[in-house]
This record gives sequence, structure tokens and C-alpha cells, in this order.
Amino acid sequence: MSRTLWAVSDLHVRAPGNLDLVREHVRPANPADWLIVAGDIAEDLPTIERTLGLLQSRFAQVIYTPGNHEIYSRTSDTTHGRAKYDAVIGVAQRLGVLTPEDPFPMFAGHTVVPLFTLYDHSWRDSSMTPTAALAAARDKGIVLMDDLAIAPYEDVILWCRERLRYSVRRLASVEGPTILVNHWPLAREAMNNVRHQEIGLWSGTRHTQEWPQRYRARMVIYGHLHIPVEFPLGNVTHAEVSLGYPRERKVSLPPRLEKKLWPYPVLVEEVTA
Repeated sequence: MSRTLWAVSDLHVRAPGNLDLVREHVRPANPADWLIVAGDIAEDLPTIERTLGLLQSRFAQVIYTPGNHEIYSRTSDTTHGRAKYDAVIGVAQRLGVLTPEDPFPMFAGHTVVPLFTLYDHSWRDSSMTPTAALAAARDKGIVLMDDLAIAPYEDVILWCRERLRYSVRRLASVEGPTILVNHWPLAREAMNNVRHQEIGLWSGTRHTQEWPQRYRARMVIYGHLHIPVEFPLGNVTHAEVSLGYPRERKVSLPPRLEKKLWPYPVLVEEVTA
């Protein structure tokens, strides 16, 4: 008998029709299968909890890392920034879902490493300062909701630096091959298919560029960009596994379903019954 480690991201279950697709398609092939969820389930804690609960009830183990949408908050909300992240992690852990704050699990001889690294505006024209790059993006009408729903409550660049240090300390103790999981892409080459390169300001950090090689990754699983692609970089496969919003997944999902590439099969392991 075999078991499979599957991966999805950017479920955005409050978007019309997305939850129905999750209920229909995000199912194990057998009860021993595991599932990676690489962020952006929803913005509110009750929806995140219901969705993770559904998935954890189906799969033997769910591994989850929050994305930017989970950290979004409004002035009227009771938790913001890091407190919102902590609340999301608490919801997942109570359900038995593994997070970036838990011991890293092993699957098929690989350490599966959920990360939460954020972004630091370093994916920009090297001749520009972060302030100038952000201003130039705004002049083009490119502003992500992060600037309204995360940045007012948290110094994101500082938080990113702290998460990078935290992640490096934990990765330093990992031996053998890995599967690196992050909501934001780890390598800037993921931006190659993005029309507006300014979106990179909110999409990653240059400090993770060498992590796949340094930490012996067989594969990097990510989301965020809503451009499902698979590309090699060195000897590492990078796979974007998002569902995305309705107008996006109406184009990208049917061919992946036909080829049985969503959920995305990461690893297969033979196990004794």
C-alpha cells in the first residue's frame, strides 16, 4: 500500500464556489495520506478553524503554514499582526494540525518544513530604496491589501527578519533531504511569470534564495502568486499549488484536475498495511 503527501494553497474558501471545490477534490486517495496547506485559507478565525477541521478529519495529518490573508485584520478586530498569527497557530494546534511552531515531521525519508517568512520589499530594482520602490508601485496603482491590513499594526520588515533568524536556527538542526513549505515563494524566479513585477515587493525576500540548496530541499511548495507552475532551479523543483480566486482557477484548475495535479502530489511512500 502507498500513501501520498499532497499539497494545496490559497484555498480562499470564502470566494464563491471555492469551498465546494475543496470539499469535492481535497480528499485522500487512502486514509494514510497527508496534506500540506500552504496558506491563505481565509481571513477570519472561525472559517480557518472549520476548514482545517474538515481537512484534518479527512487526512492522517495536515501540515499548515499561514499566509498573508490569515494575518489580515481590521481596526475593529481584537487581534492584529503577531497576535493574529499566534491565534491562527493556536487554532491549528488545537486541531492537531502541524505548524511552523511545531516539531518538523518526516514523510518518506524527508523532513517536511513548514515556514513562515513574510516579505521585506527586497525583491525590487536594486537601484531603488524600499521607500522609493513602494512609491513607484503606488504610482502605477499597485498596492496590496497587506499595506492596509498588516502594515498598520506591525513592522513587517522587522518581523520578517525575526522569522528568518528563527527559521535558520531550526533548519540548522535538520539532517537529510527536506520538503520546504512556505506561503511566499523562496526564490525570485517564481516571479518570472508575473505581469506586474512590483508585486514582488510583497512576495518574498532575497534572504531565502539559497535555502533550497543549503537545506537539501527536494522540493519547495509555495502559493501566494496564484500562478500554478512547476519549475526546476538547480536540482530542486519549485511548485506553486494554489487554487486561487474564481476567475483564476476557472482557467488553471481544469487542466490540473485532468492530469491529477491538484491537489499536488509531493511524495509517495510505500507502507506496510
